[in-house]
Amino acid sequence: MAAHKLLLLPGDGIGPEVMGEVRRLLAFIEQKGLLSFEIEEDLVGGAAYDVHKVAISDGAMAKAHAADAILFGAVGGPQWDGVPYDARPEAGLLRLRKELMLFANLRPAICYPALAASSSLKPELVEGLDIMIVRELTGGVYFGEPKTITDLGNGQKRAIDTQVYDTYEIDRIARVAFDLARVRRNRVTSAEKRNVMKSGLLWNEVVTATHKDGFEDVTLDHMLADALGMQLVRAPKQFDVIVTDNLFGDLLSDVASMLTGSLGMLPSASLGAEDPVTGKRAAMYEPVHGSAPDIAGKGVANPLAMLASVAMALKYSLGRPDLADTLDKAISEVLADGLRTGDIYTDGATRVGTAEMGQAVVAKFETLLAA
Repeated sequence: MAAHKLLLLPGDGIGPEVMGEVRRLLAFIEQKGLLSFEIEEDLVGGAAYDVHKVAISDGAMAKAHAADAILFGAVGGPQWDGVPYDARPEAGLLRLRKELMLFANLRPAICYPALAASSSLKPELVEGLDIMIVRELTGGVYFGEPKTITDLGNGQKRAIDTQVYDTYEIDRIARVAFDLARVRRNRVTSAEKRNVMKSGLLWNEVVTATHKDGFEDVTLDHMLADALGMQLVRAPKQFDVIVTDNLFGDLLSDVASMLTGSLGMLPSASLGAEDPVTGKRAAMYEPVHGSAPDIAGKGVANPLAMLASVAMALKYSLGRPDLADTLDKAISEVLADGLRTGDIYTDGATRVGTAEMGQAVVAKFETLLAA
């Protein structure tokens, strides 16, 4: 059995804790002979800055380029607030996305039945929720130039961030969204701000053209991003696949996360283009939650988003969608059994810590595999 090359980047805050549950899961998968792994680890974020004075070293980037999949924890924390801007913890994540050309960010927002009451919305609005947000990840305002702060004198400064998109960037992310919709409920909603932004006009134009180029079997809607945000908290189940730019995708996916009960429940996949010969693609998998420095080191972090990110890796990089489905089912059943970390705890549930939740998922995974 060929070994899959994995790079683990635990990062900062609760990253190392939730990554510990990934190691537990991967060890179980290997022990059962389901897959074989060649695993490396390295530093990213503040942890990398403390050692190398950069947010990710060239050595770690070389490992990332060689990996079949990267599993990423979280970066950041108040202790690095004063570091140079280019070396801030988040710069490591941005470098990975840019250099590996991980242009397609997939963020599912699924409300597990057992957590419908934990959502900030009424249970009937979120029961059965299953949205996929497809966020363009390597363009837009986060990467556009110029990006400056200029001293104008007299106590005044001017900050500039530049929103830039080319046709090919919009076309390729739209194709990802349409392909995903075909194996879901066959509906795509494209979000931009064409009423006030030139980039929004181009986004709308290109997505429409791509839709006509072989995807007319998929229903396409256009919606202004601010209106879509409102609709996400009004009637979220109307959406299937949402495709949008880097900035709006960042915002809307965090809104969608709270529909599910907790930011600690959402995984994500960041994918590059498929190699036309081998079919392989650069890929990084990470929970949507941040480093949560207020609970770091306490053993109470929710590892489910990190474990669900492994499920996405099994599906998109490791060739085992069957195991991905079983792992997702294991997570759902553990929640149905009443186990809860603090962020999703409700009266009557059983409160557990990070390790207990990870152990429960692996045990349930084993049970389902044997069924």
